[in-house]
Amino acid sequence: MLYISSDHGGFELKNKIIQFVTNKGYDVEDLGPFDLEKGDDYPEYVANLAEKMKDDPESKGILICRNGVGVSMFANKYKNIRAALSWNPQHAISSRADDDANVLALPSDYISDQNACETVEAWLQTPFSCSERHLRRLAEISSYLE
Repeated sequence: MLYISSDHGGFELKNKIIQFVTNKGYDVEDLGPFDLEKGDDYPEYVANLAEKMKDDPESKGILICRNGVGVSMFANKYKNIRAALSWNPQHAISSRADDDANVLALPSDYISDQNACETVEAWLQTPFSCSERHLRRLAEISSYLE
């Protein structure tokens, strides 16, 4: 399952990405917001996505805010969430292949709709490398979180 959420700053891009990934055949669950609320804050949406992913360890998530930093910082507070802020396909590929990122954070103010969709597609299609050094690094990170 692919979970997606945003705050007001990412609302329009979220809806475009949902349409894009749905047309590509991905199972996606929109976790809100469902209406544009200019004063909303991202923490509740990030928390909802992280909780959904906790119950579905094979899932992936996409979070969107104006610069992508806030949602990625908060998402990374959750155990087993590896959120990566990305803005182009090459960077997104690296985040999956090298770091097994399971959440993609997008900066709606710094990425075009087309580039966002290309970034999402590249990220979704890239598997984790499972190379020894990448596995070792993820294990080291996990050891600090337990």
